[in-house]
Amino acid sequence: MKTSNFFLIAGNCVVEDETTVHYTAAKIKEITDKYNIDFIFKASWKKANRSSIDSFTGIEPAKALKILSDVKKKHEVRILTDIHEVKDIDLMEDIDIIQIPAFLCRQTELLVAAGETGKTLNIKKGQFMSPSAMKYVAEKVESTGNNDILLTERGTMFGYNDLILDLRSILIMKRLGYPVVVDITHSLQKPNQQVTGGSPEYIEAYGKAALAVGADGLFIETHPDLQNALSDQSTMLNLNLLEPLCKELMRL
Repeated sequence: MKTSNFFLIAGNCVVEDETTVHYTAAKIKEITDKYNIDFIFKASWKKANRSSIDSFTGIEPAKALKILSDVKKKHEVRILTDIHEVKDIDLMEDIDIIQIPAFLCRQTELLVAAGETGKTLNIKKGQFMSPSAMKYVAEKVESTGNNDILLTERGTMFGYNDLILDLRSILIMKRLGYPVVVDITHSLQKPNQQVTGGSPEYIEAYGKAALAVGADGLFIETHPDLQNALSDQSTMLNLNLLEPLCKELMRL
């Protein structure tokens, strides 16, 4: 574990191809090594909750998981990816941190099965949930004897087509005794449209605010070629902007 003021979960929204994933992982590791930031690489092996039936959901699952496994070995980083069904857990052998998506954070069977793996779980707070209600989510995992839990804030519904980041959520969830992560890219989404929009120009401000309030980690999706990204194009951070952002965040 490196010594830094926060840890960073970062990577592509989804595994698009081998070249993009390896390039992104190498670049982020170079930056985080430079600024002494503990880094966990994130990419979804499959996207199961896209807005449109025509949206890209990923490449062949076995290939995507093989790419993540190769990234782990080649770049010597921990890997985080998400599951959507209990049967997905059998595919997580090489994954270090299992993520429970926000829309599934109340699914008891999924939480218990994931907890029984003994792996670290990153549970995203549903946009529809209060931060205090995450106590009951964590208790479902705790029932398995697994207390290796991260809780992630990713915004709260504000009307139908917008999210708002309530900084009180960080403090409320920290009282539950687990590290709190703030997803500063998804918190800026404008959901429930045919193509999800976003306001990435506020990523730096959200990151600074989250750390100032006491977040333990930040979650950032990034891509080296945003114009051609196949998922969350309008909310991810341009990879070229990650180093200046980390430099600013470390000043805090």
